Amino acid sequence: MNICFETFGCRLNRAETLDDQARCVARGHRLVSSHADADMIVIRGCSVTARAQRDCEKLIGHLREKYPGKRLFLTGCMPNAKKLEISNVSRAVEVMPSKPPLPTFTARAYLKVQDGCSCGCTFCIVPKFRGEPRSVPFTEVLDRAKRFIDAGYSEIVVTGCNLMLYSSQGRRLTDLAAALAGLSSGCRIRLGSVEPGAQAMELAGAMAENANICRFLHLSVQSGSDVVLKAMRRPYSAKDVDALAVEAKRLMPDICLGCDLIAGFPDEGEMDFRLTKGLLVRHHFTNVHAFPFSERPGTLAAAMPGRILPDIRKKRARDLAELGAESRRNFAKRFVGRTVDVVVENDNPPSGWTGEYLWFEASQATGMFRTITTSRVSLRKKCVKFMVRSAHGGNLYGEPVAGGR
Repeated sequence: MNICFETFGCRLNRAETLDDQARCVARGHRLVSSHADADMIVIRGCSVTARAQRDCEKLIGHLREKYPGKRLFLTGCMPNAKKLEISNVSRAVEVMPSKPPLPTFTARAYLKVQDGCSCGCTFCIVPKFRGEPRSVPFTEVLDRAKRFIDAGYSEIVVTGCNLMLYSSQGRRLTDLAAALAGLSSGCRIRLGSVEPGAQAMELAGAMAENANICRFLHLSVQSGSDVVLKAMRRPYSAKDVDALAVEAKRLMPDICLGCDLIAGFPDEGEMDFRLTKGLLVRHHFTNVHAFPFSERPGTLAAAMPGRILPDIRKKRARDLAELGAESRRNFAKRFVGRTVDVVVENDNPPSGWTGEYLWFEASQATGMFRTITTSRVSLRKKCVKFMVRSAHGGNLYGEPVAGGR
């Protein structure tokens, strides 16, 4: 059977799609990128925002109209979604591997370690779809990570619904991160989004102690106002975010700080918004995901008074994103004249992410570029040293360092 996958939303959704694809291939099915060539189309949806849900529903409507005879399967964080049970898909082979098959389609490995959330934030619909927290057993995570390393991966991206709720065999996320880093010095570990707080402070210490944990910390901040954070039922204060950002930069001066923000939450006043902007400016957050508040049916925030006009929400989100983009441009300029380690995603031109989550691309004008692009040896998945010669728009450009692999 030819199967096409469409994925919306976060890294966790991406990781789950990759796992489903690997299981389909192990059963003898063929992955295709074209809807027209597919016998079955699997859509992993997202309902975190109204826009994300609309985009997903729009695709479903388009596919049903254009391909009425094709089998559509909806999974992920969407109303009426189901878990994709590969065993229920008509299969081409009967014998499955003794261990879950490993997805090896991407340049970086995605490792799901946790699912579900019990925090009860007033704006969030995700627990409705993902349920209570549950963690992949500690030893199982390490075993799967070893398999990724043996398959040639140079970076493993650790994902979960709420990574700070990871708990297995008496170990928390900090223990897991250190253990993963200890598997191989040649494979770096990138952590997904985490919540500020005491455990995040411990995590920053573990990152500083392990050079192969990426110098990138993405925080689910949401707001810089304690009034708004309380209304959201977030389990930390703005001072907690301040303390974490200061400590992370003290331990790792070149760390890239990222954050998720919601603009225009009910009753968010101009002063609340200024406090959020001030947080970004103080700590130079360089990877800012700012979203206008979106009422999700069934959440407490959807019925809260003090609704902000949609145009104001959008403008505030744009303002926050622009502050982040400016910080990112300035942050990238710091690396000019320095070497960076890049896990290569594309061969022509060689390009990929640095440990600090800056996009790098080899300059095509150099002789070294011509040498590596005419070579038949692919650099994809490999961690390669490059010299940064320039920075534009928050991206880095340069050339390979001789013998820098």
